[in-house]
Amino acid sequence: MIYQVYPRSFADHNGDGIGDIAGIRKRLGYLSGLGVDAIWFGPWYPSPMADAGYDVSDFRAVEPVFGTLAEVEELIAEAHGQGLRIIADLVPNHCSDRHPWFQAALAGGPGAPERELFWFRPGRGPDGDQPPTDWIGEFGGRTWTRTTNPDGTPGDWYLHLFAAEQPDFNWDHPKVRAEFEEILRFWFDRGVDGIRIDSAALLLKDTTLPEVVDGGPHPFHDLDGVHDIYRSWRRIADGYPEPRALIGEVWLPDRQRFTNYLRPDELHTAFNFDFLTCAWDAAKLRESIDGTLAEHAPIGAPATWVLSNHDVTRVVTRYGRTDTTFSFASKREGTYTDLELGTVRARAAALLSLSLPGAAYVYQGEELGLWEVEDIPPALRQDPMYPRSGFVDPGRDGCRVPLPWSGDTAPFGFSPDDASTPPWLPQPAAWKDQTVQAQTSDPHSMLELYREAIRIRRSLPALGDGTLRWLPAPDGVLAFARDPGFACVVNLSTGPVELPPHQSRLLASRPVDGDLLPSDTAVWLRTVDPS
Repeated sequence: MIYQVYPRSFADHNGDGIGDIAGIRKRLGYLSGLGVDAIWFGPWYPSPMADAGYDVSDFRAVEPVFGTLAEVEELIAEAHGQGLRIIADLVPNHCSDRHPWFQAALAGGPGAPERELFWFRPGRGPDGDQPPTDWIGEFGGRTWTRTTNPDGTPGDWYLHLFAAEQPDFNWDHPKVRAEFEEILRFWFDRGVDGIRIDSAALLLKDTTLPEVVDGGPHPFHDLDGVHDIYRSWRRIADGYPEPRALIGEVWLPDRQRFTNYLRPDELHTAFNFDFLTCAWDAAKLRESIDGTLAEHAPIGAPATWVLSNHDVTRVVTRYGRTDTTFSFASKREGTYTDLELGTVRARAAALLSLSLPGAAYVYQGEELGLWEVEDIPPALRQDPMYPRSGFVDPGRDGCRVPLPWSGDTAPFGFSPDDASTPPWLPQPAAWKDQTVQAQTSDPHSMLELYREAIRIRRSLPALGDGTLRWLPAPDGVLAFARDPGFACVVNLSTGPVELPPHQSRLLASRPVDGDLLPSDTAVWLRTVDPS
């Protein structure tokens, strides 16, 4: 099981209101006690923070607000000492506009060789005052920004699929490819066990710059040549005495195109966004599970099961809504949420995801039952998705609010008690009941449910890798067996259902009376091994 740490919001050691490496090191015992196998860290690189660290100005250093490279090296060593592996985030599609390469490109002016490392192009129209294309960015809005020449005249435009502060690299240039291969080695040599690749399918662009046409090849999504990049990375990862892992962020609706990234000489795994965005509906979840397992089976890659991350609405909130799916296009403020219902369903979803074959990912705070914070004052919001959407999409700050560790008032142990600076995003007062301290030893808490589920998952040979077989079940119910001797039943129907034959109950997401499983409840059963 892999636990995602968002460094800015995990634990603040020095009291400046921002999480740091020292705070993470102090809480490693919590993560090892939770039972996780590996920790995936969001970007810790130097950054102006135009996009929460995904605008990187130096890929071989550590952002001073988080700490130092020496502290990261100590963190890696300490984590390894506790049996925890480390996965670092890498952002290869783009960098910060403060990156030395991009600053040199701006200073060099039109035709400068430094500009070949990015996507500088003249504008359209007689005065070049129109962008080269009408592409829409991943955050919405335009994807081109016009430069000013060294002499003060209007210049060429540069491409950025995200914010203007994040210019895209030109991955057709050999220097870019060589640079990132060296960056991989830099972090692998320091003991990083794996790399999570941000926006993995976006690196290459059609050099003819065609417009996006429905039904036609997309000019910057999933171009075939990107697989050559990951084959070279896989050779590097496999070249270490203990091979390193490559994990892709691949948002693709076509399952076959998605699977291409998981061929034996490319990435080891990729995030399963189909499952993450799926509705709380038995038939749709089964279709997603079946499709995921079917697409992974021929290539032998492990499936991944993800309920939330630093980019999406927290699962407690999402499952408490009428529309329980997730999409950036539909994310809006003012959507009614039944948090009690969402919590009940999130507990059941936890047992479902942790019992499926493959690797499970847990985003920090999921194990505490945290909900999306949706009343952050506009002046405090920092996610560029908010302004780039015309202030329609509330952005991703709501799932990034700092964790509550202890106490009855903010900062809830996130920062030291004597800290003079509040957390970088405000924590709800109601989180006093969601702290690690408040939930520890409470048998009904979300935290203890996760702890027990992970303990059982680690102890049972049936869980983790392997296969599943579906069991007969009424409409609205998911029931499957994992051999030897395990079954999971999840009731998504509107009424109680009878449990299948079993020896005993291992764990339930909420109390179960007799053999009737309530609605929105999951249970793990010990069964008779069919062999």
